[in-house]
Amino acid sequence: MRSFAGRDILSLKDFERNEFFRVFEVAEQLEPIARNRRNTDILKEKTLVTAFYQPSTRTRLAHESAMIRLGGQVTGFADAKMTRAGDFYQESIKDTVKMLEFYGDVIVMRHFQQGAPAEAAKWASIPVINGGDGWGEHPTQILTDFYTVLREKGRLDGLKWLAVGDMRMRTMHSLAYGLSQFDCPITFVSPPDMSLSDDFKAELKGMSLDFKEAEHVEQAIAEADVILVEPVVQPDYTKSRDERGDDVNLTPANYKITRDLLENKAKSDAILLHSLPRMDEIPPDVDITKWSRYWQEAFNGVVMRMALLSLVLGKNE
Repeated sequence: MRSFAGRDILSLKDFERNEFFRVFEVAEQLEPIARNRRNTDILKEKTLVTAFYQPSTRTRLAHESAMIRLGGQVTGFADAKMTRAGDFYQESIKDTVKMLEFYGDVIVMRHFQQGAPAEAAKWASIPVINGGDGWGEHPTQILTDFYTVLREKGRLDGLKWLAVGDMRMRTMHSLAYGLSQFDCPITFVSPPDMSLSDDFKAELKGMSLDFKEAEHVEQAIAEADVILVEPVVQPDYTKSRDERGDDVNLTPANYKITRDLLENKAKSDAILLHSLPRMDEIPPDVDITKWSRYWQEAFNGVVMRMALLSLVLGKNE
């Protein structure tokens, strides 16, 4: 297995099956630190640089929390408009990253431009972690989801997935790439204008992913062991900021996971994931049901980033 030390985390297409389990192993080792709300000194001599060109709550703060839990330091920016990268100069990714690599030991980048973290990795002498790139990928989120399922179900292979939402989303891309390494059939449910593109389907067939599509969650939810939901009411991920207007639509019934649907159609031991934020696709009365795992998912997001940071900074071999 390849070493993670010094490695960029850009796409789940780069991961081999055994590498997923190595990350999960390290996450499980580090989980008690976060669960007991302790800090340690594993990364006491290291600094994380956050470069967030798009808004973020969970991804940015989970990385920062993970670094602090491991004893490291954090610097960076959460709004590119407050830097030369986003003001009059519109400094290039190359020039920005060539500066950032002197300020810390690892960079986590979120960008509205697909491929921006990969471009940053070309120029950086330190590891770059993709925190979400436009409509591209979101590898750390799906690693978090996989770890959540593994901890809840005790396995990944043999579980049937249902993914509901906008299939153009970066989380859906990383999900499909990641599942290609496991025996996990998946059904995708989305509005017609947000469905899997022909090119993406051809790519997934080439990766031997066992998938199908459905028009309504009721057509697939009864078989699902894992239900992963994302909004179909979406901002434009190609913009640095896309603020809500007055004409935001509600989620059509085909793509909502209600308490009634879960009680009458879903397996009693199915688990429901959502990376958040949500619109109305999962009503609040689902939160306290036996199916919901999105709060546990949020906790695991810190644990997963702890594992990735310790691995790429060479503290776990």
